[in-house]
Amino acid sequence: MTETSAQTTVVIVGAGVAGLTLGNFLLRNDIDCVVLEKHPRAYVEGRQRAGTIDSFGVRMFREWGLEEVLEGDPIPDSEGGFYIDGEAMPLDMEDDDHESLYCPQQVLVRNLTDVFLREGGDLRYQAADVSLEDITGERPRVRFRDADGTAQAIDCDIVAGCDGFHGVSRRTIPASALTEYAHEYPYSWLSVLAAVPAKPSGMAIHSLGLAGMIPRGPHASRIYLQCRVDDTPEQWPDERVWSELEARFGTAVSAGEIIDKRMVPLRSVVFDPMSYGKLYLLGDAAHIVPPMSAKGIHLALHDTEVFARAVIRQVKEGDPSLLGSYSETCLPHIWNYQAFATWITDVMHNAGFTGYEGEFRKQIARAELQRQFASEAANKLFSELMAGTN
Repeated sequence: MTETSAQTTVVIVGAGVAGLTLGNFLLRNDIDCVVLEKHPRAYVEGRQRAGTIDSFGVRMFREWGLEEVLEGDPIPDSEGGFYIDGEAMPLDMEDDDHESLYCPQQVLVRNLTDVFLREGGDLRYQAADVSLEDITGERPRVRFRDADGTAQAIDCDIVAGCDGFHGVSRRTIPASALTEYAHEYPYSWLSVLAAVPAKPSGMAIHSLGLAGMIPRGPHASRIYLQCRVDDTPEQWPDERVWSELEARFGTAVSAGEIIDKRMVPLRSVVFDPMSYGKLYLLGDAAHIVPPMSAKGIHLALHDTEVFARAVIRQVKEGDPSLLGSYSETCLPHIWNYQAFATWITDVMHNAGFTGYEGEFRKQIARAELQRQFASEAANKLFSELMAGTN
């Protein structure tokens, strides 16, 4: 079979938030790169995923001259509430120091894609059978089949694995070269996409379990309901979804068409190190946080900024020191937010439902929540972690 060959500086595997943000950073610094994505563009820009861009992310995009990717469908003024046993809690959402945006992930990806292509970026969809070769050598080679089925090979200096938890990048690294740290939570979420505005918007703690209703655009919302790890979507007909949501919030909810319904296992995972030879892992390829923390995008963007600065230093100045310390730079930050994610996940789930940890843990969790309202110091730390500035 005839193979078409090409060369570039960086091959980026995956056109999600990390991959496209990195592509834009490199493009703006005149560093050649190619982004490979196995799915069609319509699929990538249509998959509904959570999206909160915290203060760190907002600041980062502005500093790199990419503020326009925050425009479009984000909902910066969405009001949020916090309910315990059906009672709305006083929650001051105003913070002049911290600016974050509700922005569905597919909207951010679409905006990043538009900018990347407009500026002349090389983005190849439907790249099938991607394989990474010679990643410990001087010039790694990335092979794949393009949308027409033609065999392609790209020689490069660096490979950025931004293809998620199940992607080919991390699977290319020998298992003996990685240490996996993982924690499974004793409950899951039923995740529901509904074609209704998020009213009420926010989170609820209740003896039936945690509930959430989060905006996914002006006319859509993502609903989360705490459930057993062995539950199936079939056990949650539409009528049960709406009745449980209303019971847990203790107020009327906006019922409507349910578009998608699936189970989401909750887990925390970190792989160490985040590099092997000339292959570097970014975002979900290197770590997973439970969605309760809303820190998946934060960690992906933090990895990307650290990595982009390291690549720029290597290419522009011939200094490999930042690339060499990429993993050591990122991992303390990742563990800091894993600690936050584990804490907020346990507290929010234990504070209502007692079936996992019992009444004692419920009272402990509620005392920790009360501290957030009563202690200025505790609230300051919580605000920093939520903003991504800690």
